Formats: sequence, C-alpha cells, structure tokens
Amino acid sequence: MEVPSAKHETMHRRLTPLRVLRGLICLLVLLLTAFMMIVYCGFFSTVVLRLFSLHYSRKVTAFFFSSWLALWPFLFEKINKTKVIFSGDDVPARERVLLICNHRTEVDWMYLWDLALRKDSLGYIKYILKSSLMKLPVFGWSFQILEFIPVERKWEVDEAKMRQMLSKFKDPRDPLWLVLFPEGTDFTEQKCLRSQKYAAENGLPILKNLLLPKSKGFNACLEDLRSTLDAVYDVTIGYKHRCPSFLDNVFGVDPSEVHIHIRRVTLDDIPLSESEVTPWLMDTFQRKDQLLSNFNSEGYFPLHGAELNLSTVFIHKQHQEVLAGKTSFDMTSSIIQMGRFMSGA
Repeated sequence: MEVPSAKHETMHRRLTPLRVLRGLICLLVLLLTAFMMIVYCGFFSTVVLRLFSLHYSRKVTAFFFSSWLALWPFLFEKINKTKVIFSGDDVPARERVLLICNHRTEVDWMYLWDLALRKDSLGYIKYILKSSLMKLPVFGWSFQILEFIPVERKWEVDEAKMRQMLSKFKDPRDPLWLVLFPEGTDFTEQKCLRSQKYAAENGLPILKNLLLPKSKGFNACLEDLRSTLDAVYDVTIGYKHRCPSFLDNVFGVDPSEVHIHIRRVTLDDIPLSESEVTPWLMDTFQRKDQLLSNFNSEGYFPLHGAELNLSTVFIHKQHQEVLAGKTSFDMTSSIIQMGRFMSGA
C-alpha cells in the first residue's frame, strides 16, 4: 500500500517561461501525432475496414489510437510530474464496464486515461461528453473516430442519438469502458449553490462537494447495455491542492496529485426500473459526497495504492506493442526521449 509522501511536491507550481515553452511543445506534439494518426490510420480503420467488419474495425482503431492516447498520461505523470494515486477496488483488465464519475473540473475525463492505460483498455474507453468538444479541430475528429457520444445536455434532444449509439456497443466481443458524468457539468461554487437550493426546495439530499446527479442518461445506459456489462464502477476523483484547468495540465502547474477512488458495483445490486434507479444513484452520490469530505480533511482516499505506478518503460512498451513498423516505432521513441529530456527541465 502506497501512502502519499510528505516529501512529494504538493503545492501549486509557479508558471515559468520554461513551463510555457515545454507545454506548447507538448501540445504541438499531441496535435501533430493526432493528425498523423487520423490521416494514416483513421480512414482505413473506421471507413474501409468497417465495410467488412465493425468488430475488427474497432479492434484496429483501438490498436492504433491507444498509442496516441497514451501520450496524455505520459504528459501528466512523467513530464508534469503529477502523482496519480489509485484506491479502492481493483479493476480487472478488458472488462465491459460502465463508469460513473464526479465532474470536479473540465479535465476529469483525461485522468481516466491513466487508469485505462494500466488496464490495457485505453483504445476502448468512450465518453459521453458535451458536443462542443467533438467540434474541436483534430482532437474532435479523433473523438469521433473513437466513438465518443456527444450530448447537448437536454434529454429531449439527446435521447434518440444516445440510444442509437448505445445500440452499437452491444457486441460482447468488444471491450468497452463507457464513462458517464451524471452531474452533467463540471462543479463550481455557483452551480453548487443552485443545486443545493433546488435540493432544499424538493426534499433531496444537500450535497457539499457534488451537484445533484441526473439519472436519465445513466438509466439509458443500463437499459441498453446491462446484459452485456460485467460491472459498474463508481469512480471518485479528488485533486491536490487546486483543481486544474486544461492549460494547468498543459503547462504542468496543477495538480500536483490526482487521487482516484474506485468502487465496484455488480449489476445485481442496481435496480431494474427507472423509478428505483434514480434513488439508487442519489444514494451513490451521497456516499461520494462523504468520501470527498473525508478526502478534503484527510488528504487521501482509503485503501490507496491499488494500482501500479506509471513508468517510462511501461509507456515505451505500450507504444512498441501498438505501433507496427519501424517508422512509427522510431517516431514514438523520439517522443519518449524528448519527454525524458523535458521532464528534467
């Protein structure tokens, strides 16, 4: 079991010209490699191959695009020196699962890549996320190839599109990590006050660290995929000492530590009817709220140290397995060597 060290750098890191330069170089590398992956692999794996087999199209897409996704954990943990600490239940590799997560900041979803990488599921993770992210140049194109589900956060608009995409994820041969943020938006103090006011007016639990969860999307995922899922994972994320923005991640100023707590829930423990799923989800978020309150006072979640630390060797191995051909391997090795150099800056 790994206990967070007091010697580890835990405070906000100052933004320096060197951090800005390093961050911009990393962002450029991520952008260029995403574009190359789309051009050289995307069309073949998602258009040509899909004409013959959806299953093998996804397999090849995951095979290639996981190499690009692995660069993000490498940026967070090896270049920015962010410490990612896991706790709670173990997650077996290559399961078909639904993950429900709190939405503390705009980059929560990126840190789930760190967990998926360790579980050999990086190419199979899919997010239900706001549609504006799917419209980003290059990055948004990659998200579409990876079959992320875009939502407008209006159920009457989103239901048909969401159920259409969920219907395509039922093949039990395809590994699946489907991530849902039931709060529907990232947490802010103003949103929390509005959520608490609504809760007080409607006799609902008043949460201090979370917004009230919305159950429509969660229930739709269960209705469409329950028979093909192995489990649901209740994931709670906490940050030290300040919640990061996207640019904080790029420049490496925040966070110094990311704590991810995982609780495995069997499908038998989740009610079948929507009328019962809604209070079950509310109870789950009350549990998460208490967990976050304890984290804020103690500085860590219980049972920490459940997953392996990420190493440069592990990242190198991931790329070597994923990228076929000497040119691709040389490109990846060059990126890793550059990352080693910059992480020492």
